[in-house]
Amino acid sequence: MNELKYAAKLHAPDIEPRIRHPRIFEVFDGLKEGEFMELTNDHDPKPLHYQFMMEREDTFTWEYVEEGPTLWRVVIGKK
Repeated sequence: MNELKYAAKLHAPDIEPRIRHPRIFEVFDGLKEGEFMELTNDHDPKPLHYQFMMEREDTFTWEYVEEGPTLWRVVIGKK
């Protein structure tokens, strides 16, 4: 995955909590098919993954490239 060029990179803690998930989905929705975004967070973004499964079923890929203990990195791709 290190070879990927990311269309966007987001660090979740930098985004105001009340707009965090909507902003992440806005960036994802702006991706073209085959593009990827990198999300970094200070905790496991598992709730966001569940939200993606509910709201964007079969339109994304999700791959952890770093899993804590202080930083999680996820590559989210658009199918």
